[in-house]
Amino acid sequence: MAATFGYTLQDWQHRYQQDPQCISTLLAAHLDAIDQQDNAWLYVASPAQLQAQIEPLLASYLRNPAALPLFGVPFAVKDNIDVAGWPTSAACPALTYTAEYDAFVVAQLKAAGAVVIGKTNLDQYATGLVGTRSPFGAVSNTFNPEYVSGGSSSGSASVLARGLVGFSLGTDTAGSGRVPAGFNNIVGLKPTKGWFSASGVVPACRLNDTISVFALTVEDAFTVATAAGGYDAGDAYSRNNPHTAPASFKARPDFAIPATPEFFGDKQAEAAWLRALEQLQAGGATLHPIDFTAFHQLAEQLYYGPWVAERTVAVGEMINRPEEMDPVVYGIVSSGLKYTAVEAYQAEYLRAELTRQIQQTLAQFDALVVPTSPTIHTLEEMKQEPVHYNSQFGTYTNFTNLADLSALALPGPFRADGLPAGITLIASAWQDRALAGFGIQWQQQMALTLGATGKAQPAQYTAFPVSADHVRVAVVGAHLTGMPLNFQLTTRNAVWVEETQTASHYRLFALLDGPIKKPGLLRGDSGTAITVELWDIPLARFGEFVAEIPAPLGIGSLTLADGRVVKGFICEPAVLSQALEITEFGGWRNWLASQGSK
Repeated sequence: MAATFGYTLQDWQHRYQQDPQCISTLLAAHLDAIDQQDNAWLYVASPAQLQAQIEPLLASYLRNPAALPLFGVPFAVKDNIDVAGWPTSAACPALTYTAEYDAFVVAQLKAAGAVVIGKTNLDQYATGLVGTRSPFGAVSNTFNPEYVSGGSSSGSASVLARGLVGFSLGTDTAGSGRVPAGFNNIVGLKPTKGWFSASGVVPACRLNDTISVFALTVEDAFTVATAAGGYDAGDAYSRNNPHTAPASFKARPDFAIPATPEFFGDKQAEAAWLRALEQLQAGGATLHPIDFTAFHQLAEQLYYGPWVAERTVAVGEMINRPEEMDPVVYGIVSSGLKYTAVEAYQAEYLRAELTRQIQQTLAQFDALVVPTSPTIHTLEEMKQEPVHYNSQFGTYTNFTNLADLSALALPGPFRADGLPAGITLIASAWQDRALAGFGIQWQQQMALTLGATGKAQPAQYTAFPVSADHVRVAVVGAHLTGMPLNFQLTTRNAVWVEETQTASHYRLFALLDGPIKKPGLLRGDSGTAITVELWDIPLARFGEFVAEIPAPLGIGSLTLADGRVVKGFICEPAVLSQALEITEFGGWRNWLASQGSK
């Protein structure tokens, strides 16, 4: 197998830019090139199924190209996720059925213009982190076929890493959307539970399942996630985004790391981890070793306690047909029968207590950084210890969904033997955007490590454009960084974006009444460009912020020097006759400096 390569979303868009009509011939040729004997695929679209997607898609694109941000991008779907008219098996032939409808997420992606090219192999019933528990055969590693691909989303990771699709869908309950990403040097986005609907997904553990995204870049993964996500009233576990999370981490983030990480004797994995830590620090992050006891205790609950009974529920009547199930999978799911309802409630109480400890720990930092997997094993080794080695892979993944956290697996420094060794960032629920923002920075930084020194250089931090989840606010005076009222932003998870200037037709005044000096900004026919700071404040916290603004100040629309329009501080004109005009200073800090103030 070849190393990671392929087309990003932008590459696909460029291919269609001049001639969108080429979609039929381009994707038909792409489909023809797929090896039907490749066991990463369980089902590949027929020419008729491909054309049935393309015809209405092309008509829609010609009417409104902007409505189809994923136009013509081929993607793969893990075979425990429904695609209308296609079989779904969860890698269990006895279960196979033909789906009547697209899974909610698949429908969302098709509506954005993406084209399903095939369905992929997996650990049966999504039970495993190895990629070897399938009657259709083990999917091997992209970089060395003697090693595992990781699971359970083995096929989806493999076809993406080999450039056969623009992105792919997996699922993640215990790490199935992250471990394969780490083993195949790709990005794995594990969204906050409930952001992606689970309608049309064969469950493994309904309380913890989520569809995940594999992509070559973080930007691609987040673009796909934005198209795929959304509230679904038909899914009892779907959730609305509360819009309270920060838009990004601060430029020099504080990251927690395990104080004494476990690598099970794998010196190459440990060395790759240490290089990743060096690069994080070189990029401006501060690392804080923490006690990992609560994380380990919660991780153990998923397979070594009553929580495994949820997998027993998921397989339904198949539990009575062990001969038609993978023996390792059957051994795991059947063990759930030994637990009582009393033990299940006790396990839930323990989960809640450990989750509270974990969330209080993470609240002190921007995110947690861990090795995606502490080690990797060969296919032959997995035959000898299929459960024990699988458990090793889940050391830094199993707790994430139980604790209701978001996660992003990223390519990291390679091991000395040429195998990938990724890192994963983990944060509180709904911080997916902040994780993605840092992930983009990390990939930029990793690209800079290819020079002669082999050392990381600080990357230029690039914030996402403002989103519907946040309000971009221009502050001009007492709310500036370091000023007396800046806490009203920072305590509401607002994040600094940049320093810039208004358009040239604003006048600035100093309101001198009250204990804190405040500015008044007035738009007029004349004036000058005034220095401001832009901050992104979570949408749900914006009302609280505005409620604290005293008269005669308020929030209105402010035009910036580059033509952007953002929310910003304005002032009632009637009071400005009593104020001191300071327009000539071009900004609040300049005026304070002239007064001998800070």
